[in-house]
Amino acid sequence: MMGKAVRGAFVLLAALNATPARAQDPAAFYAGRNVDFIIGSAAGGGYYIYAAMLARHMGKHIPGRPQVVARLMEGAGSLTAANQLYSRLPADGSVFGAVFTGAVVEPLIGDASKARYDSRKFGYIGSANRETSICYAHKDAGFNSWRDALDRKLIVGGAGWASSIRQFPAVLNTILRTKFEIITGYPGSKEAVQAVEKGEVQGTCGIQLSSFMPTNGGWIDSGYVKVFGQIAAPAGDPAMNKLGVQNIWEVVKNSEDRQVLELIFNQSEFGRPYIAPPGVPADRLNALREAFDATMKDPDFLAEAARAQLPINPMGGAEFANEVKKLYEVPEALVARARRALE
Repeated sequence: MMGKAVRGAFVLLAALNATPARAQDPAAFYAGRNVDFIIGSAAGGGYYIYAAMLARHMGKHIPGRPQVVARLMEGAGSLTAANQLYSRLPADGSVFGAVFTGAVVEPLIGDASKARYDSRKFGYIGSANRETSICYAHKDAGFNSWRDALDRKLIVGGAGWASSIRQFPAVLNTILRTKFEIITGYPGSKEAVQAVEKGEVQGTCGIQLSSFMPTNGGWIDSGYVKVFGQIAAPAGDPAMNKLGVQNIWEVVKNSEDRQVLELIFNQSEFGRPYIAPPGVPADRLNALREAFDATMKDPDFLAEAARAQLPINPMGGAEFANEVKKLYEVPEALVARARRALE
């Protein structure tokens, strides 16, 4: 049997051996290393396109200039990736991820049995865009405003549990009594949009404008689909306002309904979230945050985003973390109602 002194020596030795790794400055840690960038969405959708583009540019801004390697980990509306980042993947700064906005708020207002993490403990690196979401219908559906969604059924495509194209129509059905019939199970927004062409669904509700426009914006110009509603800040999205698209807040009359919807829809403020596991050393998390901020100003990155018609309106990591903190300070009664609305 090992004596106490020997066991103590092993513990001390292990601690001493571990200290230099954590004490390495970020440049020394990242030099010659691959950094895994976990993308919690299907290939080809808006989240994937943003994240893949970020991966191509961010490494040159991280001290030590590591190679950022994008790795797909789709499943359950990014909950698979978020669960892995929280408790299974290294928390040394060598891994970070891209998840749906819904995955950030899922433990608060969704299903805690699926989201096995506390979102307040993630390391927040930043978000590439503050989003407007839209609801649209095939021209044959004859939908022109939110009033039509209140009056008659529209079959819409949904993705994973925490995806906005499932969450947003579900909560609108509960709070405002819209009549969306949600067909779930599509891997991501790309497949849900394609389902309109195939005649499987009539439209999509809650899709980010930046996901829709680069590949399907021509549908609006040609009249193939009609955008009948936007979910945006009270002032609305300028492009949607120009088209006369009605903002959701124009039809929300009850103040408590508005508070519940704000709790759910305000996640669009961090429309393209990038997060690190809990416990990443502060200097490495700060290095990742600064690299993200620098990438958002990188001329090459911005030129690529412009070519892809992807808007860049970033939120830094510290502001992102504060937004999450504020969400968790909402009164429990409103949280409980939001949770019920998303079921």
